[in-house]
Amino acid sequence: MRQNNRRDRRDRRSNFEEEDDGFEEKTVHVNRVTRVRKGGKRLRYNALTVVGNKNGMVGLGFGKANEVMEARRKSFQDARKNLFKVPIIKGTLPHSIVGVAGSTRVVMRPASPGTGVVAGSSPRYIFEAAGVQDVLSKIIGSRNKINAAHATINGLKRMRNAETIAKLRHRSVGKILGTESDDES
Repeated sequence: MRQNNRRDRRDRRSNFEEEDDGFEEKTVHVNRVTRVRKGGKRLRYNALTVVGNKNGMVGLGFGKANEVMEARRKSFQDARKNLFKVPIIKGTLPHSIVGVAGSTRVVMRPASPGTGVVAGSSPRYIFEAAGVQDVLSKIIGSRNKINAAHATINGLKRMRNAETIAKLRHRSVGKILGTESDDES
């Protein structure tokens, strides 16, 4: 009887992992929050997670609940709702940028091939989930994991590639990159 119960649990777990759609889920941080009431301490949890397909799509989620697993589940759901595309050129970022969230600033710079991900804990998870292979990053100000993650996402959302800028300026990509001369004048 006991053996069957274990097998059932294993089956349920494998079904949970089967709904994989190419996205990798990672928990960045789980925080225990205690509220003191008349009857004693009440514990709650919040979770910060990142979801990405290692091919330019990434999302950050935050969830709160009375149990850790429920907070993580809500957080993964939130992360899937907040997916966005990160422009990646040859495994790195197209340009330098500073992401801001509260008093936290995250400086992100493109790196030469073979450098790897040089970043703090929260930005590292996000870069790996997005598929960025070479990047230099530094957290300045508060090193709070939640703010560092939000600052990284802020910077990545403002990141643009040459095609996007060329469209905005009504010019060719060659003129933006400087490979095409400006002979029209």
